[in-house]
Amino acid sequence: MKQVTIKNNFIELSAINFGAIIQKIIVKNKKGEDTNVVVGFNNPEDYLSKDAGRFLGACVGRYAGRISNNGFAIGNTNYPLKSVDGVHLHGGEETFGKKYWEVAEVNHGDTPFVKFSYTSKDLEGGYPGNVTVMVTYKLVGKSLEIIHEATTDKTTIINLTNHSYFVLDDASNVNDYDLELNCNQILDTLDNLLPTGKLTPVTNTKYDFLTRKQLKETRLDTSFVINSAKKENTAATVFSKKSGISLEVNTNQPAMVIYTPVDFAGICFETQNYPDAPNHPNFPSSVLEPGETYNNTSTFTFDVL
Repeated sequence: MKQVTIKNNFIELSAINFGAIIQKIIVKNKKGEDTNVVVGFNNPEDYLSKDAGRFLGACVGRYAGRISNNGFAIGNTNYPLKSVDGVHLHGGEETFGKKYWEVAEVNHGDTPFVKFSYTSKDLEGGYPGNVTVMVTYKLVGKSLEIIHEATTDKTTIINLTNHSYFVLDDASNVNDYDLELNCNQILDTLDNLLPTGKLTPVTNTKYDFLTRKQLKETRLDTSFVINSAKKENTAATVFSKKSGISLEVNTNQPAMVIYTPVDFAGICFETQNYPDAPNHPNFPSSVLEPGETYNNTSTFTFDVL
């Protein structure tokens, strides 16, 4: 297993080639103390045995989120996917988050970055096409840019995201975090969190974070639709008064799954396409054609307030 560390004057990032996992992101809190703002293990080998399906810091794919119907169709061809209780999650057993990636490039210059690459063979996990994937973690000032790219030699579907759990202080939960979202709708879901195909307004619901408020005891595993009419605004802002650390999220993606687990402190901002888009024609297309390049660029900006 290979570990790479890059840093600038504001951020230090460590990543490993297993799952292209972000292991640590070190920033300063309001007292000037180094603070690791992602959940992870100090020993890289622990990700092999102790992650237990959490996808801590990993790149997940080929399709992030849930897929229904035990698969999907492209044209007249059906592609079955292994599912558990009717749900295929984060690419299933062949998820990119459990693969060994190549360290393609490391740059320690003024804009340091590490680039990981992985080639997924045709029908790996049930998905068509030989797909080449690149994930770049780049430090630009106070921001971490995460750039997911992919190409294919056969029509396929793709939806990649990073699955870091952000934790901005040493509290035992995220109840005191302030959260603001540029998201005025969520995907309506069944009990198993598969989308119904409908969008639901957040106004006057527990999902209404259009103005900043504390999370308190609200726990989320929710697909938020980013308000494309306000592209100049951040998709999400989260802030800890205890540490003074704030995080802003920007993305070129149409949605963001926000996940706050019940058993440990952390909040995921999984910037991506809609879950189960291949089975909902009214959702944004997740199809990638030969000659095209898939791109998910998301920026995570840290500051002290």
